[in-house]
Amino acid sequence: MPTPPLRLLPWTTPEGNPCYLSTDDSHSLLSRIADDIEAAQLDSGEQVLAGARAVLADRRAGERAVRFALTRATESLEDVLRVAVSRGRRIPHPGE
Repeated sequence: MPTPPLRLLPWTTPEGNPCYLSTDDSHSLLSRIADDIEAAQLDSGEQVLAGARAVLADRRAGERAVRFALTRATESLEDVLRVAVSRGRRIPHPGE
């Protein structure tokens, strides 16, 4: 019986290392928690994007506002990329 692939989870260890889940049950409690966190991260990314666009459109926005928007956008991009990688790894390949 083949070992199920590890799922990259949407959080890291306190040291910043990736966390993985080994399960063949995509509906397990931890899988559902990870799904919920991924959804929240994607929603947050949409909100951060809207806020960053608003800051960039405001010619009066100061350096602090721009730096804050860029910091949040960077954090959100990191989350969204982790979700994309995780979901991409779970897409079945033809012939599997």
